[in-house]
Amino acid sequence: MIRAFAHDRFTYPLPDDHRFPLGRYRRLREAIEAQGIARVEEAPAATDDDLLLAHDAVYLERVVAGRLTEREQKAVGLPWSPELVERGRRSVGATLAAARAALDDGTGVNLGGGTHHAFPGAGKGFCTFNDVAVAVRRLRDDGAIGRALVVDLDVHQGDGTNAILGPDPLTTCAGLNGGANYPFRRVPGDVEEDLPDGTGDDAYLAALERLLPVALDRGRPDICFYLAGADPYEDDRLGRLALTMHGLAARDVMVRDCMRLQGVPVCVLLAGGYGRRIEDTVAINLATVSSFAGY
Repeated sequence: MIRAFAHDRFTYPLPDDHRFPLGRYRRLREAIEAQGIARVEEAPAATDDDLLLAHDAVYLERVVAGRLTEREQKAVGLPWSPELVERGRRSVGATLAAARAALDDGTGVNLGGGTHHAFPGAGKGFCTFNDVAVAVRRLRDDGAIGRALVVDLDVHQGDGTNAILGPDPLTTCAGLNGGANYPFRRVPGDVEEDLPDGTGDDAYLAALERLLPVALDRGRPDICFYLAGADPYEDDRLGRLALTMHGLAARDVMVRDCMRLQGVPVCVLLAGGYGRRIEDTVAINLATVSSFAGY
């Protein structure tokens, strides 16, 4: 049984609304446990030493001490609190634990994560710390991996991840992005394609079929970090694409089978999801975890 790491018990004092749907994580964990899809474990917290692998020391100190300016908090989209810092640490720790599980078992899952808008010295877009960048550097420092591949299929470009890992010759950042969507100032990735508003299942899957072989050939990875965003969904508030649940499930299977064929372990991260109905986002996430349960 695959291992999944959750941090929904570390609450954050915000309304359960479409901007930051806390209930999504709790409902997903409960569904996974009820169906026996994965063994859910509590996420560990990333240490300062972990976070400093991807973030500036001054930025980390200011986040921990609560000294972000009002403008910086608005860029993150979340007001500061000690709980915000703890959730950020647990989100990064969950990705690192899931990546280690993937190296051991073939697949590991963070029931959250994918905080790809966090830069070395700034947070953005609901992201305080960059979990994938920290995990890549920690695993490499520990001698667990050499080359890494990031397949970012959140609808929003992973600008922070591209900024941190883009100069790294041992990491390939690949993604399909909503071309007219946030972020509006892009940081180019290694292998990526921008898609027009309203892109549906067929065009999306054709683009993914083009992207994956190129990314694998360039990356030759020891591990893949897969950001399985639910936000390309047709009824997502912030997505602007038009994938159905069937199309999103086919996307997951394509990534799974492509990595399996090459023998690449996969760390699955659920990234964004802002469906008008929280039940839809949970269903999409549950299907993703189920797809990889037998990897």
